[in-house]
Amino acid sequence: MDYAQDNYIGKSETARAKKTKRASRTAQRVYGLDAETQRCGRGAERQTKVSSCGDSSDGFLKVSFLPKLQQNKTVQVCGEIQKIQEDFFASLAHLSKHYSIEPMQTGQFEYPYNVALALWDIEGKLKNSLLNCPEIRLLNDDRRTYFISEEKYSTGTTLYYIPIEPLHQMLHDPRHKKNAQLLVSVCSYLYRIADIPYFRQQDSYLHWMYEMHRDWAEQDDETEGFQKDLGEFNKAELIGDAMEQKIFNAMNLEVFQKRLNLFKSRDAFDRDCMLTAQKAFDLYTEYPNESIFRNAPIREDGESEEPENETIGMEKYISFISDTKGWLYESIAESINSEFNEYAQMDEPTIIKCFDGVEVPAVSLDFENRLFALLDDMCQILYNYKTTANEHCK
Repeated sequence: MDYAQDNYIGKSETARAKKTKRASRTAQRVYGLDAETQRCGRGAERQTKVSSCGDSSDGFLKVSFLPKLQQNKTVQVCGEIQKIQEDFFASLAHLSKHYSIEPMQTGQFEYPYNVALALWDIEGKLKNSLLNCPEIRLLNDDRRTYFISEEKYSTGTTLYYIPIEPLHQMLHDPRHKKNAQLLVSVCSYLYRIADIPYFRQQDSYLHWMYEMHRDWAEQDDETEGFQKDLGEFNKAELIGDAMEQKIFNAMNLEVFQKRLNLFKSRDAFDRDCMLTAQKAFDLYTEYPNESIFRNAPIREDGESEEPENETIGMEKYISFISDTKGWLYESIAESINSEFNEYAQMDEPTIIKCFDGVEVPAVSLDFENRLFALLDDMCQILYNYKTTANEHCK
């Protein structure tokens, strides 16, 4: 991954996280499909055979094989088979229409193969046609059978940490001051509107990390280089506080479009800054009030504290940070990787949709797809800025 690049979730040891809420409504039963279920009576007519057509000499290369029905699961269903099939295909039609997919016709097959084949078909088509491919599940709540889908933005193992010190340095670089002003407007949008946490906010995860590492450094004040280490913490706090005041200023959003219109690209770095700023301005225009946490899994108290049930909250891997280079960051990143290694999974933006006959809200992960790409671009630009500045000094 980039770093949004090089920051992998690694190994180690430390704190524990809060628990996640379930984002979907509770269903009484999730069940599989199986040919051994008790079945309705049947006539003498047998199931239609499926076979390849044409010359069989190269038939193996031409035939698309249908899925094999599993025979080793027990199916628990409520009501009559006819009712289950009616509910299933009604919900399937609803789901297919919502995702603009044409389902396979399976009317020529008998139960349960018609249902198993329809499931196999719709899962494959969803995977091949959608960016955030939803996971679908078939539920039965003692009254009806229906689908739910879970759309999720996959963040992988990426730390979306936006370094603020390179932006501070850019503001004091005459050659790139216009770039910096443009990116300050981007950061102002991310801070004020998209709600990206800031490492100097006392309730932020990274603030706690910096404080913990500062305490460790002060407890070990007899080591060589202690004053230098302490100076790094002071620098991070001083620049962090100054830049927070700057990006908090709403004026940066008021002049955002003007800065974009007046900006002139001279090289590849300028173009990258302008394209990134344009993406941010478009998001700000289309989603003027949306937070990055709008589709985060909801937390609730009282869940199991077993490690396998713990998750990494989004606020832990998305944030502004002092810098993403140097010993201080490496030390903090090691602790973060150590803690994250204890968790079973990560919270990610998720939308649950239920196809039970009720109208499905027209919501999507378009905002998240674009915002995470923007965070990635900002991380890249600021991470590489020092290299760019050094090249221009030669």
